Amino acid sequence: MARPSKCRKVSKIPSCCDFFTEKTAENETNRIILNVDEYEAIRLIDYLGMTQEQCAERMEVGRATIQAVYSSARTKLARFLVEGTRLQIEGGHYELHERTTEDGHIDTGNRKGVMTMKIAVTYAEGMIFQHFGHTEQFKIYTVEEGKIVSAEVVDTNGSGHGALSGFLKEHGVDILICGGIGGGARVALAEAGIRLYPGAMGDADTQVESLLAGSLAYNPDTVCNHHHDHGEGHDCGSHGHHHGGDHHCGGHCH
Repeated sequence: MARPSKCRKVSKIPSCCDFFTEKTAENETNRIILNVDEYEAIRLIDYLGMTQEQCAERMEVGRATIQAVYSSARTKLARFLVEGTRLQIEGGHYELHERTTEDGHIDTGNRKGVMTMKIAVTYAEGMIFQHFGHTEQFKIYTVEEGKIVSAEVVDTNGSGHGALSGFLKEHGVDILICGGIGGGARVALAEAGIRLYPGAMGDADTQVESLLAGSLAYNPDTVCNHHHDHGEGHDCGSHGHHHGGDHHCGGHCH
């Protein structure tokens, strides 16, 4: 007898479950069904930037299962985009997993299908601070359904390079926008499941709005190799300069 498959834990129900073009609006016979657990894999990996291993841990299944679920979901999304066939999200082998808020109450947002995430920005006087490792403040934005609903400035209280990723994780941050950042910090953020947008600059509020609109100007290859006079793990920014893929930050670190 085959062993029954394990239910996949799903944290958020999609708020919109039916997608179609004008051409297929009336076509009920030909449609693609994206299961809810497949949707969850796409949300965690492609939207929140988790690794497949982190996604498997969140959904409480093996990595091989997530690989299969994710591959199936991507194939269905590709068919929808290429063929224009109606796409509906429903069914699947899943279980809604309630999460508690910091005060111990049930997070009912999951049942309502509210898409919530937190975006942090390295922050100084309203601008994106250009030295991740020396960040004294982050501005953290709470986003629901693609819109900012609240924001707060939090002090790092002297947290150093190695502790900042943990600091952000403790505050529930999903995405970080910053200026310059070193390789060690990149790894720590990835391990914490935090998606990174480095090499950004300018007004913090404006850049978060740009990210939500899909128009953020950033450089994914931004890195700092200056380690002099700072010790191992130093991170610094580019002092307002954008460069190509082989960028190394310029100027002076403080």
